[in-house]
Amino acid sequence: MTLLIAACAAAAALGALGAFLWGARRVAVELAGLARDTRQARQLTLLQTFAPAIAASQGDARAILVWEPLARASRALFPEDLAALDRATGATFPFSADRIQAAHAQWTADWLAWERSHDAEYKQRAAEAERAFDTAASSDIRSRIDAIEREKLERYQRRYEEYVRVAKALKSLAP
Repeated sequence: MTLLIAACAAAAALGALGAFLWGARRVAVELAGLARDTRQARQLTLLQTFAPAIAASQGDARAILVWEPLARASRALFPEDLAALDRATGATFPFSADRIQAAHAQWTADWLAWERSHDAEYKQRAAEAERAFDTAASSDIRSRIDAIEREKLERYQRRYEEYVRVAKALKSLAP
């Protein structure tokens, strides 16, 4: 009888151990699913966070300079998630080297277009002042033309400083 009691106790212990192991396995599976869901939620949040940055950088290269520090900080905080996004997009997320180079090229093209229109605008203004020469005193016209030239130069210098600052910053981001 003692042997039977010992066998029943052993069977009960094995049953309890089996139930415990089954329960532990279920908890492990649930925790793994929760970890996967959390990781996917973080990746989706990163996608949503940087979607406006990607869109903004299409129209204005300066947007990259605003968003890149945030992208770098995110990469430091969530390296695995951003590595997964890099793999999914096939390039560095959110700004690939190609995107940065394209932004730099567009910034330069925009600068050249602005420079041409700026020059044409001030040539036209100077020509209009010259045409007024017949109806006003020559010193008044000369001072108007000089003022137009100063304004042209000041505006050009401000814009050129911005162009150089942004171009250098974009260049520094390129690998």
